[in-house]
Amino acid sequence: MRCTRLRGSSAPQGTRAQNLCRLVQTRPRTRRAGDSRSSAVFGMAVDWLGFGYAALVASGGVIGYAKAGSVPSLAAGLFFGSLAGLGAYQVSQNPNNIWVSLITSGALTAIMGTRFYHSRKFMPAGLIAGVSLLMVGRLALKMLEKPQEK
Repeated sequence: MRCTRLRGSSAPQGTRAQNLCRLVQTRPRTRRAGDSRSSAVFGMAVDWLGFGYAALVASGGVIGYAKAGSVPSLAAGLFFGSLAGLGAYQVSQNPNNIWVSLITSGALTAIMGTRFYHSRKFMPAGLIAGVSLLMVGRLALKMLEKPQEK
């Protein structure tokens, strides 16, 4: 190996080649796919759709406050966005733990669906109602995929 030759070479201490060699030799080993320790760290599936949904809901509240100065919109957006984020975190930890996400997206479907029905305005009520309905459908499918308990 080239680094072992450089280590014993007569090159002055601190040359680029020796520093690079030391860096390569002291770098921690990367975990391989079959390593039992790597499954705990890398095997966890993150609920990216859930976190994206939470970010959409929270940013909708912030945008509503920025455009119209609506404090209730800000409060509701941050509250439901936080609940959706908590639900996505729980689904990431345990794919069978969908209840917080399901209740949050179901409540937003009902609330924003009613607002969309009465106002007929797509933004923001129709968008959030539609995305929330898709999340309810996704979570319902996850619930059907769970192994049946006896």
